[in-house]
Amino acid sequence: MSDLTVSTSRFSYPFTTLQQIARDILTQAKQGGATACETNVSDGFGQTVTVRQSTVETIEYNRDKGLSVTVYLGQKRGNASTSDFSPQAIRDTVAAALSIARYTAEDDCAGLAEKDRLARDYPQLALYFPWQLSVEQAIELAKECEQAGFAADPKITNSEGATVSTSESQFIYANSLDFMGGYPVSRHSVSCALIAEHNESKQRDYWYSVARDAVDLESAQEIGRKTGLRSAARLGARKIATCEVPVIFEAPIASSLIGHFASAISGGSLYRKSSFLLDSIGEQVFAPDIQILDLPYLPKGLGSGPFDEDGVATMERKIVENGIVQGYFLGSYSARKLKMDTTGNAGGAHNLIIQSANTLDVPALLKKLHTGLLVTELLGHGVNGVTGDYSRGASGFWVENGRIAYPVEEITIAGNLKDIYRGILAIGDDVIVRGSKQSGSILIDRMTVAGD
Repeated sequence: MSDLTVSTSRFSYPFTTLQQIARDILTQAKQGGATACETNVSDGFGQTVTVRQSTVETIEYNRDKGLSVTVYLGQKRGNASTSDFSPQAIRDTVAAALSIARYTAEDDCAGLAEKDRLARDYPQLALYFPWQLSVEQAIELAKECEQAGFAADPKITNSEGATVSTSESQFIYANSLDFMGGYPVSRHSVSCALIAEHNESKQRDYWYSVARDAVDLESAQEIGRKTGLRSAARLGARKIATCEVPVIFEAPIASSLIGHFASAISGGSLYRKSSFLLDSIGEQVFAPDIQILDLPYLPKGLGSGPFDEDGVATMERKIVENGIVQGYFLGSYSARKLKMDTTGNAGGAHNLIIQSANTLDVPALLKKLHTGLLVTELLGHGVNGVTGDYSRGASGFWVENGRIAYPVEEITIAGNLKDIYRGILAIGDDVIVRGSKQSGSILIDRMTVAGD
């Protein structure tokens, strides 16, 4: 089903009702003296089922709705929100936003996006796929997932559960520049976490899959199988001596490195001067063969969208070319603060994808690493966005002569993100799509690994 032709029967409100609420808000704001107004109205629902040890542990069902109103009195801004869609609640919310605006200081960067940047025509991106999944079907799917995990290895002795989740929502964004746009979206997932035990050792690991369309999810059996094998593989983990060695970030966590970069070149971090990549346009930040693309129009993309949170049309961009930063992520407000133009990124990056001319499969990546560390899990939040200093707890596997030798735990990996980015030697072809940042495994030339 396409994202702009949706049966409204699954939602609490028809799409046309959200549109009318948005129109009413804009009208009431204008009547109240607002020089400009924008609003976001949304409605959604979800279902989550968790099974543990083949027994249903939780069944959750939610229906949510909400609206936010932002008004401008010149360059004074006020915002209010509510989850009540009654006419009186809407009037009260608009009045509250107007009252707040009257008492706030002027901000010369406040205001709606430039009218000529708004997305008047945009493509259908296939972002909405209802999953007609009953609670009973979800329970069976979760059981299949967990059972496949137990069957994967006899050392799997316990479970933290298998979860099947569905989510669907629709929204309207509208402003007083005659812009109104919106569409439904879906997001579905299956996950599993298992515990392996042997002698006195216990280890836990997990695996999951996320997609707009349930047919694109990994099978429940495969998710369970991977969870079981990964948990068992961690048994017998040991510490290692402190050293400086090459490090591979496994694909599921490699995307976090791209996330730190995206945060550092986002407007809020830049105009607050809280980024280690200030004034980095034109600078060599990554290794010379690295390209990073922002692709908002990928069909079924988890970060796809035809316009940003300001209503500005999104656009495909090369953020990094040959290791050199080409642009930032800016919304209308942050662009004005920096005296630049919006990039259609109010709300952040879209589908951020890292590429390299030196792309290898995982065995070749391990061979290139030769001797060092394969990181499969990160712990803690030791990343300084101002300096780029990076220090996080980790676990994974020690690699010798290009082969996994044994699991390791209770270690810390450290470096500086500038050095990490410049030190990328290769990227794996094992891309796993679980969000808006996408990467295969990443091989870094050298990091400090603190152990015994």
